Amino acid sequence: MLALSGVSAAYGSVPAVSDVSMVVGEGEAVGLLGANGAGKSTTLRAISGLVRPTSGTITFLGRNIASLPPYKVTELGIAHVPEGRQVFPEMTVKENLEIGAYIPSAKAERSRTLDLVFNIFPVLAERRKQLAGTMSGGEQQMLAVGRGLMLKPRLLMLDEPSLGLAPVVTDATFQKIQEIHAMGTAILLVEQNVSRALALVQRAYVLESGKAILHGTSAELANNKQVQAAYLGL
Repeated sequence: MLALSGVSAAYGSVPAVSDVSMVVGEGEAVGLLGANGAGKSTTLRAISGLVRPTSGTITFLGRNIASLPPYKVTELGIAHVPEGRQVFPEMTVKENLEIGAYIPSAKAERSRTLDLVFNIFPVLAERRKQLAGTMSGGEQQMLAVGRGLMLKPRLLMLDEPSLGLAPVVTDATFQKIQEIHAMGTAILLVEQNVSRALALVQRAYVLESGKAILHGTSAELANNKQVQAAYLGL
């Protein structure tokens, strides 16, 4: 479904990722792991068109999308839920969700998709008229994920969904992500909580200083001594 080959990207003269190659299959859940500043978020931003790669190719469903603007990438079926939730605080929950279905194909099925999101996240249905800015961090995270689902994506990219959340809220959030994946949506997950990420994804890539240094199944990485020492505290 998604393939990156030799992708490099920079912010001005500062390199962020270098020669990254990875794949995400249809309906697969794949993790992108690493410390702060490893290039994880930049990789997602390169895929969604927010950062233009300086080299390499990014293909989605057989099409090179490396030079496409973000709205074109979205129209192809990629939803990006960025770090920090970034909901519209002065808009209601329902308005935040509806604005997520802005592309024509998603807008045509907005009511049906809204019901689906409310079924996955009942708390959003209960608070549909509440201003998003008055919700808790966990509720805003669910809203951000729900807004991504309003695009009816083939691939849902999640950047640090557990950031700043209490453990019990993190449990609930990851349970919902698992439900979304079970429905057939492919997931590309950036997450610093490595043990939590490896429990959800089938495979993962480990980035360090902008380069992919390891790749394997969740079980292989969980048993890798380098991963255990650096990320699992073992």
